[in-house]
Amino acid sequence: MSDGMKKVLGVKSLNFKLWTYFMTFAAIIMIILWLLQIVFINSFYKTMKTNEIKKIGNQLVALYGTEEFEQELLDKSFSEGIVINILNQDGGVVYPLDIMDFIRRPRLQESAFSQFLNQLYMSEDNFTVYTRSHESLDAETIVYGAVLENRVGPNYFLFINTILEPIDSTVNVLKNQLLVITLISLVLSMGLSLFLSNRLSAPIISITRSAKGLGEGRYDVEFRKGDYQEIDNLADTLSQATKELKKSEELRRDFIANITHDLKTPLTLIKSYGEMIRDISGDNIQKRDEHLNTIIQETDKLSRLVDDMLDLTKIQSELRELKMEEFDLRNESEHVLERFSYFVENEGFEITLSSEGETGLIGDKLKISQAIYNLVNNAINYSLDDKRIEIKMEGNLDEVKFSIKDYGQGIHKEEQDYIWERYYRGGKSHTRQKTGSGIGLSLVKTIVLAHKGHVGVESSPGEGSIFWFILPRNLKE
Repeated sequence: MSDGMKKVLGVKSLNFKLWTYFMTFAAIIMIILWLLQIVFINSFYKTMKTNEIKKIGNQLVALYGTEEFEQELLDKSFSEGIVINILNQDGGVVYPLDIMDFIRRPRLQESAFSQFLNQLYMSEDNFTVYTRSHESLDAETIVYGAVLENRVGPNYFLFINTILEPIDSTVNVLKNQLLVITLISLVLSMGLSLFLSNRLSAPIISITRSAKGLGEGRYDVEFRKGDYQEIDNLADTLSQATKELKKSEELRRDFIANITHDLKTPLTLIKSYGEMIRDISGDNIQKRDEHLNTIIQETDKLSRLVDDMLDLTKIQSELRELKMEEFDLRNESEHVLERFSYFVENEGFEITLSSEGETGLIGDKLKISQAIYNLVNNAINYSLDDKRIEIKMEGNLDEVKFSIKDYGQGIHKEEQDYIWERYYRGGKSHTRQKTGSGIGLSLVKTIVLAHKGHVGVESSPGEGSIFWFILPRNLKE
């Protein structure tokens, strides 16, 4: 079959597959019914009849010697329509006997009795079940024989004989019934399979259309649920993925806007001061040096911005391995704070540092220092009139907690789940117009998670924020 033909017939579609499976299942059920009811019914009937006679015979043997035995013989003989005799060792009938039987002494045919004894003595048990042809009835009979042990005198034999009735007429009736049942079943199966396959495939087709729209950049698509839990779970998962993609797209747009602004401002300044050096202060050493310092400062801002982006990319893509070493978190924090001495000396910031317990740990000192730097820089950027920043470390045998508290504008609760995302910048404005790409806190989280630690924030609008992270003290590579 060509690919074009397959596409037209939809042989790979869910509808066709479900229809095929359903029809195949229905066909198998019909085949099994035909085999059991028509082909194997004779052997099945014979087996069932044989087991029934064996069960009756064993029950009678178990009752032999009790008061209920004779009554049970009569009941079974009439209720089951079978011949039950008790024979002596010569084949003579001991039970049942009427008045005439005492005169003529009925006995089993010699050939039949001889076959009975042979079958019984060859059996490993005290009973035997076999079939034999009945000459006068021209039919097959089932014979059950068992030894009835007597405490006094010779043993007797239990002899049960029943005709294995032909069931050809029954088979013909079953054939006609099964033909009708088969046709009805196939029609119902076809209709039911088409109905179920359409009910199952309809929500999947709808989800597929919505997914195509999502792939085209439409984030307002809706993934409709169906009648099945699995379909609902799929729709919920795709809806959640859509929300995350939409959020990522918004963050990407914010990042482009932020990074454009953060690049444009220093570039404009660099160009402006470069033109001033060319046109105005080229011969004035003092002004030229001031202008060059401004250019250098703005270039440093651009370098830090690019470095942040590269560091985040490298860490998240695992291009750089952690260089594990033993160091003291407090000492490293003090080294980091030296880089912020300008803000303490010139802009009125008060940065305090305290520690309790053990603060030594094993980790990548440079990366953890970078995380601390970003948290301090973030606290400075978001501080308001109260320029206090409090850093605290608490250590025990297993881990060290680093926390930094500022008294700035704070963070709304609905924003706290997003501040660790790449390119996200909380609030619409900063007190200080510092270069920021929105990746500082994301970088902190990435570094801490790489050290098998965890991060968190406690904040309320107007009350400042406490950012913290916890690191294991004895992390091994």
